[in-house]
Amino acid sequence: MAMTRLSVNLNKIALLRNARESGLPSVTRAATVALAAGAHGITVHPRPDERHIRPGDVHDLSALLRGWPQAEFNIEGNPFHNLLPLALDVRPQQCTLVPDEVGALTSSFGWQLPQRAGDLAPVVARLRTAGIRVSLFMDPQPEAMRLARELGADRVELYTEPYAHAADDASVLARYVESAQAARAAGLAVNAGHDLNLDNVGRFVHAAAPIAEVSIGHALIGDALEMGLATAVRRYLAAIAGQGT
Repeated sequence: MAMTRLSVNLNKIALLRNARESGLPSVTRAATVALAAGAHGITVHPRPDERHIRPGDVHDLSALLRGWPQAEFNIEGNPFHNLLPLALDVRPQQCTLVPDEVGALTSSFGWQLPQRAGDLAPVVARLRTAGIRVSLFMDPQPEAMRLARELGADRVELYTEPYAHAADDASVLARYVESAQAARAAGLAVNAGHDLNLDNVGRFVHAAAPIAEVSIGHALIGDALEMGLATAVRRYLAAIAGQGT
């Protein structure tokens, strides 16, 4: 079974950096530390208000990652806001399309299909023509996975906040397992992200395996404040591998 890859979301590093004009902490330095500790990729989610990741960060990280050919760059966001021109310019390995609203505190729901299919289809086609893998941010709805594939998506990212808030509820986890199975049956690879942490990520990736990638930012950066970024990355890698926390 393929190993689940860890992509570290650096939005919270940029949020702290933006509180001052010193450039500290450095987003590119954080990326370097995370990759050196074993992270398989870097995720950023630029928003129109630039409250954390800015377009300049995206370009800087793209340049940095050229020195880490084994690592992947994942840019996520709403393609109907500021994402599409940036992604087509930088051409990351993966673009995760998220239906968040302008000014939203965080992503809190997945795409509704088939309602948004007409909007998404040309965007997916344009990204894939540019050689960018497309992942759709989706709620755990098994019946929607076939529709995501019909749009041309390569992957889905399962929105895992409901699981994180009810990790001990077997019925909630079962819904994700069913959704992951439906996605793979439709020909999609499965990513996961949102509120995954050291306590719940191992159980999720084991139950819903194979999971191609988990994208983790808020919890990992919070843990890094206590244990250091490199140690936090290694702890998450161990948890994902089922070796405890």
